[in-house]
Amino acid sequence: MADKIPVLKERKNFVATRNACKVCSPLGGSVAYKGIKGCVPVIHGGQGCATYIRRYLISHYKEPVDIASSNFSEESTIFGGEGNLSLAIQNVIAQYNPEVVGVCTTCLSETIGDDIGQALRNYKAKNADDASIPEFVYSSTPSYQGSHVDGFHETVAAITKTFATKVEMNDKVNIFPGFISTEDLRMLKSILEDFGIDYIMVPDYSETLDNPVWDTYHRIPDGGTSVEDLKLMGGAKASIEFGPILNRGNLAGRIKNNNLAVTGAEYLEKEFGVKKFTINIPVGITQSDELFQLLSDISGKDVPTKYKMERGRLIDAYADGHKYVFGKKAVVYGEEDLVVAMTGFLDEIGIEVILAASGGNSGILKQKIEECAPVHGKTIEVLSDLDYEKINELCIDMKPDILIGNSKGYYIARELGIPLVRVGFPIHDRMGGSRLKHVAYTGAQELFDKIGNALIEYKQEKSEIGWKYM
Repeated sequence: MADKIPVLKERKNFVATRNACKVCSPLGGSVAYKGIKGCVPVIHGGQGCATYIRRYLISHYKEPVDIASSNFSEESTIFGGEGNLSLAIQNVIAQYNPEVVGVCTTCLSETIGDDIGQALRNYKAKNADDASIPEFVYSSTPSYQGSHVDGFHETVAAITKTFATKVEMNDKVNIFPGFISTEDLRMLKSILEDFGIDYIMVPDYSETLDNPVWDTYHRIPDGGTSVEDLKLMGGAKASIEFGPILNRGNLAGRIKNNNLAVTGAEYLEKEFGVKKFTINIPVGITQSDELFQLLSDISGKDVPTKYKMERGRLIDAYADGHKYVFGKKAVVYGEEDLVVAMTGFLDEIGIEVILAASGGNSGILKQKIEECAPVHGKTIEVLSDLDYEKINELCIDMKPDILIGNSKGYYIARELGIPLVRVGFPIHDRMGGSRLKHVAYTGAQELFDKIGNALIEYKQEKSEIGWKYM
């Protein structure tokens, strides 16, 4: 009998994720939908999902953020949620009169296998004579797969695939800026206008998530990219997408063209022949130079003098502050494409990144960091699919001089007694998180000053005698 006892396979140690370095996929999808004119996001799942997302976005953007829910019950979990989704859409139309309804799925609706596309077709068929029926778009964003950035890019691809049509060639340029701040979006738009480029930005939440003060409450804030413009994307002369990783995370493959996972720009190139250019998020001189050269090539115009002056002042600032930042050790964490861009920038100013960490899991983060950080790229510890507790453990051993990332890592900086320079999303413990500048020469100037001053302040506060002159 003894020889018949099965031998158990060797089990590997497993540690559960603790405080993941990411947030949920439908949150990113909701942000993308907020960048479409007249759009109301609907979370197809439990009420708690929408409540969590609203609270998270309101805390970062400091603006009212309306997100509807199909409000799953036990019954809908068993028998399907199409009835709940139809009722949610009906209520949204009655209360908001939206131009677009954007649906994000959740873990629950994905697990039971709801066919959202068919549910929306059924709704439109039943209400074919109703003139108030808006446009519909949906994206597959279960939180058991991917991160908020994966959900964002999946939704951007879904928006592109839903609305782009075959039209005559036009002079527009499609801009896919990625998950950046509202101030970054406004800065990019200003740069494009200075080059005389007629652009379609997907998405553009620079106004919808960063509003001026209102006399009366707006159920749907002004701003966003119109459906009319989205339909012209297939005739644009070029597309520019920011970030080399984009839709390569755990959600990659849900939006497909000829069985290939695609970004919005890739879909337009494959389907309509719109030429695609992919660059890093333009943080710092080297990465911003690539953007300005590309815009010059596309527009046929020289880089405007004001940007040449901004570049020159930035170089001068690098020279002035070099002695305060050179040789310092940094840990960078956050969304993969932002980590790549920030690492390239830090490498450029002489700061050694000793750990580049992300909750994303594209599998190509290390490769992209080595490409953009020629000085230290090959020696940087690059880790994906991390949580903050693991980052904390690594920081204790590595002893960095500074942390650079979102506010969720504050407790790590506090425990280590070192500065944290806040970038990216979310910023929940400071004002103006949505207005932080990261991109182009002026964004790099502000980042350089913040990092340099954080290091100077740390040294000043730790000084036994104190000093007030440098």
